[in-house]
Amino acid sequence: MGIKEFMLSFVITSIILSLLYIPTQLTIPISAITKLRPTRITSFNMNPKSGKAYPVTFAYLISASKGDAVRLKRTLRALYHPGNYYLIHMDYGATVSEHQEIAEFVAGDPVFRQVGNVWVVGKPNLVTYRGPTMLATTLHAMALLFRTRHWDWFINLSASDYPLLTQDDLIDGFSDIPRDVNFIQHSSRLGWKLNKRGKPIMIDPGLYSLNKSEIWWVIKQRSLPTAFKLYTGSAWTILSRSFVEYCIVGWDNLPRTLLLYYTNFVSSPEGYFQTVVCNSGDYKNTTVNHDLHYITWDTPPKQHPRSLGIRDYRRMVLSSRPFARKFKKNDPVLDKIDHELLKRRRGQFSYGGWCSKTGEMHGPCSTLQSEKYGVLRPGPGSRRLKTLLTKLLSTRNFSRRQCR
Repeated sequence: MGIKEFMLSFVITSIILSLLYIPTQLTIPISAITKLRPTRITSFNMNPKSGKAYPVTFAYLISASKGDAVRLKRTLRALYHPGNYYLIHMDYGATVSEHQEIAEFVAGDPVFRQVGNVWVVGKPNLVTYRGPTMLATTLHAMALLFRTRHWDWFINLSASDYPLLTQDDLIDGFSDIPRDVNFIQHSSRLGWKLNKRGKPIMIDPGLYSLNKSEIWWVIKQRSLPTAFKLYTGSAWTILSRSFVEYCIVGWDNLPRTLLLYYTNFVSSPEGYFQTVVCNSGDYKNTTVNHDLHYITWDTPPKQHPRSLGIRDYRRMVLSSRPFARKFKKNDPVLDKIDHELLKRRRGQFSYGGWCSKTGEMHGPCSTLQSEKYGVLRPGPGSRRLKTLLTKLLSTRNFSRRQCR
């Protein structure tokens, strides 16, 4: 590589590292929309004080882009639970009206306002398809959410994802498994990706420009690394709090070293966390080789998920997975999922003990019942999930399918 290309690559990698430490402005839920503006905060609001606590909690990053406002609002309501934490990132490419729509939606909801566990990034990042800007956004969200009092797992989703069970089901299903387990689908068999992704060097203009454009390529390629082993897998993960802290702090410097490498790596979210966890002596034995998503792919090279519909419903349920992607906006299958799996009415939240007055499965879920905070009412979804997790964590499957 020539000196000019090397210096340019060095400058770009420095920029992405700096993104992780730039103070981010968040809009916090407030009652008066006229007062809504990005506000710098130093701490997060906490959940209602109660004598009860949920056995486990989750921190969600929900990412969206231009045209996703309607889909994002529906996904957030389907995923919401007062025991969890939610950070919404509507990327810089969305219109001003879409950013305002989401901010007003969060600020105007009485439950979000009462609990104070939903936030919107007020200074969003520009996200470029296949570039490291998505990885930078995820790491930034992890650092912000880590500032909350406590949660057990971090989950990254997009507005085109949708849950296949209630959050009571998810909390109950995860309550009996070790807190250090990481659900990261991974493989060291890169195949065609070794030459198409491991060797090429690319620059993502989204790191330094406010105008979205395609990534561009450095002419000369690099050799494959010998200091660490490359892994690839799904961009959708469920990460333990301990591993999230390791990725942020990086006390043995591996996460930062690999971040520098993956800055110039195409589709870095499909390899960064896999390579970090599998090259770490402390965490390589904590991996469940599964992303807990139901996804069907296009024909080879299987790079784009197919949009799911009614014909996929039965297979989604039988998979026992808690999430699925991707869905078109307001596809009829979402109504079926709402009615049969989430017990959710249009415009309401998914069923849960926290909002249940009578315990009836078909009652509306729209307001927080303070005396019910900490109460779980898991259903069939929890039983399906526990069956799947028991299989994945069995001695035979867990150790055999870890990093190789």
